[in-house]
Amino acid sequence: MFTGIIQSIGRIHEFEARGADARMVITGGGLDFSDVSLGDSIAVNGVCLTAVALAPDRFTVDVSAETLRVTADFVPGAEVNLEKALRLADRLGGHLVSGHVDGVGTAHRFAPVGESHLLEIDAPAELARYIIRKGSITVNGVSLTVNAVAGARFALNLIPHTLDMTTLKHLQAGSRVNLEVDMIARYVERMMQFINATDKD
Repeated sequence: MFTGIIQSIGRIHEFEARGADARMVITGGGLDFSDVSLGDSIAVNGVCLTAVALAPDRFTVDVSAETLRVTADFVPGAEVNLEKALRLADRLGGHLVSGHVDGVGTAHRFAPVGESHLLEIDAPAELARYIIRKGSITVNGVSLTVNAVAGARFALNLIPHTLDMTTLKHLQAGSRVNLEVDMIARYVERMMQFINATDKD
């Protein structure tokens, strides 16, 4: 479990295809790995991955074909947002993030508005029902608040601190991004399915 508060910007140092799967070596960008053990989870652009090898300044992960299929832009040299797994004693500064990407969206607009930036994203149609105004969403691992929704397109405000601390500053129209919707919305939908089924009986 994660919070969507990015701790470091790393870089994909090596990408080795292994059939349909892949192995990646990721430099940590100064992230402290002293409290990370083999088998621990680290979110990479919002994707929960397991550390299979560790060094003081980098870690190695195996990525399945399914993960590669449903996520965006794991390529050599790419910068990535990193977050270590949440501990029970940590502050929950963002929202509860599972690290299980729901789909890939496309940036429609990324433009300065005063000191901040407006980011508009087109989500996959099947995710639109989970995205609400003032709700939470994770974009490339970053916990953000939705400011407006129109169909499958939603708008976010990125403050300078968020841009400084994450890779979102590199976005442009057409960029693909990993999206994870608020898990509470999925639980509510599932419960309503059973409630509605019970009412029909």
